[in-house]
Amino acid sequence: MTIPADGLDVFYPIVPDLAWLERLVPLGVRTVQLRLKDASPEEVRRQILGSLEVCIRHDCQLIVNDYWREALAAGADYVHLGQEDLAKADLPTLKARGMRVGISTHSPEELSIALAAEPDYVALGPVWETRLKAMKWPPQGLDRIREWKSRIGSLPLVAIGGITPERAPSVIEAGAQSVAVITDFFTHPSPEGRVRSWLDWAEAVRGRA
Repeated sequence: MTIPADGLDVFYPIVPDLAWLERLVPLGVRTVQLRLKDASPEEVRRQILGSLEVCIRHDCQLIVNDYWREALAAGADYVHLGQEDLAKADLPTLKARGMRVGISTHSPEELSIALAAEPDYVALGPVWETRLKAMKWPPQGLDRIREWKSRIGSLPLVAIGGITPERAPSVIEAGAQSVAVITDFFTHPSPEGRVRSWLDWAEAVRGRA
């Protein structure tokens, strides 16, 4: 199994901790984001290092959400930054160390800010209403995906928010390279089974590319 050159697979699960990552990555996940919340510095380091070990073992690209200092220290090579974290991040140091960066966007203004940072991908959300995270932004819809893609050109676009296997094909057709997913498998009675379904879908999409 080979990771795409930009590190992004068409299916991009987001997990809240190492335990979830250990459950899902061995199923064949190629790209995963570790999104820790309210963890101590020691716990953040432990979780990132453990996640790196799992991802290296299974040839999966790890993307660390927000904790760019800890990611650098642990030897990770990809971070995802929200707009607030982007404003505080030391981008010159990140780029000098070879760190790739994905950035969240929710409005045309935020997209302009993100593009000025020369990211490795842009994320847009929520495409549809999402249940796990309170969002101050309304659902963006497929037309916004098309608009973003027309602005960013060949830069990879990750769509997130309320995406299900039934909705995913329309997201890819609208111009997204990857669909970032958490609620759909996280709330499913069989998360592993749901992720296997997503992986089957991703394999079919790659086969048509």
